[in-house]
Amino acid sequence: MKDQSPAPPEHVAHVTVAGRLRAYFLAGVLVTAPISITFYIAWLFIDFVDRQVTPVIPSAWNPKQWGVPGVGLLLVAVAMTLVGALTAGFAGRIWLRVSEAVVERTPVLRGIYSAVKQIFETVLAQKSQAFREVALIEYPRRGIWTVCFITGPAIAQVTRQAGQDDLISVFVPTTPNPTSGFLLFLPRSEIRVIDMTVEDGLKLVISTGIVAPTDRNGTPVEQPQ
Repeated sequence: MKDQSPAPPEHVAHVTVAGRLRAYFLAGVLVTAPISITFYIAWLFIDFVDRQVTPVIPSAWNPKQWGVPGVGLLLVAVAMTLVGALTAGFAGRIWLRVSEAVVERTPVLRGIYSAVKQIFETVLAQKSQAFREVALIEYPRRGIWTVCFITGPAIAQVTRQAGQDDLISVFVPTTPNPTSGFLLFLPRSEIRVIDMTVEDGLKLVISTGIVAPTDRNGTPVEQPQ
């Protein structure tokens, strides 16, 4: 018996093909955009370092003549390594102490140097516990939960003036730019630590909550249905 079922309208087939093409396009954007933007930012950084370093190098050794990008960045990395090796020695430590003594006695440079040094020591120190935990707090009012990063116990001046000994310093980043934000001091009882790495916490902030985080074991966190 011949099939008498009506054929699907032509516009249905066209809509299906258009939908698939749109889905393929969006998938391609999701795959290529993060990689492309990452390489673009890396290229801008490498080019910036090259433009700052290459004018100082003699023309005979100028990496521009080689046509190889990133030589300036490589030279900076080598120079930083050599400086670190030299300061590890006795003469380097003496030179470092004298330089710090001069800077710390200069009125304007003293404050800048102290702040920058503390930031780098906090971020780069291997035993530092700053920005090692992601947490939730009720901010800016009760009932609204905000992602924050625990930076450590509050300093004595803050706890003394506030009259609370269990205050914790937390950093509340702005979205989607986590380099700016607010420093808050909250009681430990009002902070709820999340089973999430700092990297995933930053991804969550930058993506405005779109990127699904993972727990500390790398297992994707189940999303509510």
